[in-house]
This record gives sequence, C-alpha cells and structure tokens, in this order.
Amino acid sequence: MDSITLNKENTNKTACFKTFWMIILIIVSTVLFGFVGGFTASYYFNDYFGDYPRGIGLSNNQTDQDYLPQTLQEEKVITAVKSSSPAVVSIIISKDLPILEEYFVDPFENFFGPSPFQIPQYRQKGTEKQEIGGGTGFIISTDGTVVTNKHVVVDTEAEYTVLTNDGEKYSAKVLAKDPVQDLAVLKIEADQKQFPTIKLGDSSKLQIGQTVIAIGNALGEFKNTVSTGVVSGLGRTVTASGGEEEEILEDIIQTDAAINRGNSGGPLLNLGGEVVGINTAMALGADNIGFAIPINKVKKAIEQVQSFGKIVYPFLGVNYVLVNDKTQKDNNLEVNYGVWVLSPSSGSPAIMSGSAAEKAGIKEGDIILEFGGKKITTDNSLAKIILDYNPGDEVELKILRNGEEKIIEATLGERSE
Repeated sequence: MDSITLNKENTNKTACFKTFWMIILIIVSTVLFGFVGGFTASYYFNDYFGDYPRGIGLSNNQTDQDYLPQTLQEEKVITAVKSSSPAVVSIIISKDLPILEEYFVDPFENFFGPSPFQIPQYRQKGTEKQEIGGGTGFIISTDGTVVTNKHVVVDTEAEYTVLTNDGEKYSAKVLAKDPVQDLAVLKIEADQKQFPTIKLGDSSKLQIGQTVIAIGNALGEFKNTVSTGVVSGLGRTVTASGGEEEEILEDIIQTDAAINRGNSGGPLLNLGGEVVGINTAMALGADNIGFAIPINKVKKAIEQVQSFGKIVYPFLGVNYVLVNDKTQKDNNLEVNYGVWVLSPSSGSPAIMSGSAAEKAGIKEGDIILEFGGKKITTDNSLAKIILDYNPGDEVELKILRNGEEKIIEATLGERSE
C-alpha cells in the first residue's frame, strides 16, 4: 500500500517538472522568434517604404515643417510648377497719360465782376507714366525671348516691362506679332543675362481628360498663380472678342483649369512641365471654360522670328463663307462643302487687289472645293489647310463655277503684321 502511494507521488513530481520546463521553453522561443521577426520586418519595411510617411505623415528625414506629396499626381504637379515657374513672367503695360488739374472759374466775372459762384474745370498739366494693364508670358530661350498673346501687346504706343519670378524688372521690345493667331514674341532688353527657359511639348499628343496646369499673372496682380484641371475638349473653334477686336480661333484646346484675366499669354503645362498650349481666352458667364492655342501651332512662328525677325503666312487673298448643309440649303448651292467667295458685309472686296487669288483668276461667286488636293470642310477649313504651306508655294485649286468644276494654279502670297 505504501509502495504504491510513493510511486504515484514520484510520477506526479516528474510530470510537473516536465511541464515547468516546457513552459519555460515556450516563453524563451516566443521571445526569440518575436525579436528576430521584429528585426526582419523593420529592416524590410525600412528598405522598401522608408521614404513614405509614417504615423502622422512624417518620414525619417522630415521635420514637422516639411510637406510630402500624398499622391503621385500631386507630386508631379508640384514638380512641374517648380521647374517651370522661373521661366514664367508677368508683363506690365505702361503708358504716358495726361495729368488733370482741377481749378475753379467764376462764370459771371466778365459780366458783373467777382462773384461767390465758382465752377470746377479741369486742364492737363503734363503727363505721367501709369500702368494700364498686365498679362503673362514665358521665356523660351536664354537670351530672353518671350512668348505671349498678341492682345497683351496690341497697343503700339505703350511700353512693356517684364517682371521675372525673382522680382527683377526689365524693359521689353515687341519683336513680332502674328497676323493670324493671337501670338506675339518679345525680347527682354538685358545684355549678358542668361534667363531660365521652359520646355515646349507636343500638343498633338494631348488627350481629353489629361491633367493640365495653367500659370499666369491673375488679374494683373497675383503673379505666377497656379490652377489645375483637365483637357475638356480639342479642336474647338470659338470667336474671341476684346474691346473692338474680334477674331476666330480655330483648332484650340478647351480646359477647365481656371484662366483668369491677366493669365493671357501664360503657359498651359502637362505633368511633365512642358508647354502644350498658350492660355488665350475664357468664356464669359461660364465657370472654368478656358481656351489655349496648341503649342504646335506656334512653333513655326517662333522659328520664323528667331530666323527672320518676323512672322509670315501664305496668303491667298479671298473673303469667303464656309459652305455647310445650312449654307447649301439657304442658298440653293450644288455642294455642301468648300468656301464660297463673297464680299463681306463690311464692304471689303471678295478678291483682294494684287493677291494670289486675283492673279490666278478666281472670281466672286466661285466655290473653292479643294486646296492642294485636300477637301475643304468644317473640320478641315481653308485657314487650317493653308498653314501647311509657305509664301511662294504653287498650289492647285479645284473650284466650282456656274455648275462646272475647274482646276487652277495659284502662287501663294505673303501675309505679315
């Protein structure tokens, strides 16, 4: 009886001893594996994600004053603005304006002698240079060549000053104005000065919905104001007006990036910081409908200024009405495409004197169907087709006259500002 009881007690002691060391082994193993796992995970995540924000948004190398972009697109916008802004300039328009002085006269003095009645009058007392407007431009070469809109520098009696992003002011001279597009080229008058430049992109690669950035001197007061948006439309045709001036803008970019007064002439950028358009107009009475000239349309003009000092275009010399379904129906025409050569309501002639059209024998009432083998339509206008040619080029025209098609040859003239 006693022997059996002793064996049980020894057995229980042995079991307890094994359990105790098993628990110790589990605890030690857990601690060891936890340490090794934590060290490995820390090394892995630091290696792959060390530059990403942690905790409250700070990386290892940040202070609480720094900001790290939260998305890839946000980072691209910030980078594009930083790289481009040094080459974006404000253009200040100044002009000598009369200084008016107020004085008083007695209307009855010549009749009854001095009286207490005094009437205010005004007279000019010299002139004073005053700022009358502002716009935006961007530098395309280190010598200070600046591109802007023509309507920004339209006043031939005004003086133009360029204000750079670092706060320096320079006088600027207008080198050339585009006779067709809302484009002008200026030169900053500063010898031996190397200016930062901006890169020109390829507007033919633009897609609807693509993110774009507009930079400009908003309201002529807030320089290098940045707004972002997307390409809302391509190939738009709009009529732009300012004061007494009115022009048709063809094949331009529509964007919802805010283009405010004073932004005219500023760059429209892609996320690579390249200029894809020149901000030129906004739709009044609408929210964020702006328009920009595709940069590919102005590259040739820029090259002409750099090479020849002026911008020239091929010139046919006709006034016309674009023929479409409505024009055909309203006037009982035989075709629904081409351009109908007519005198405009302003009284100008249908065929300009001495022009290529007059020399080629084009007559009022003719419908020009094709230009250089290309059919003229609402989507492929004559103004658009002719830009592929140069002054002096010989071109074949297909015309419709009195129900009969004819082929005539014309040598294009030159049009410049």
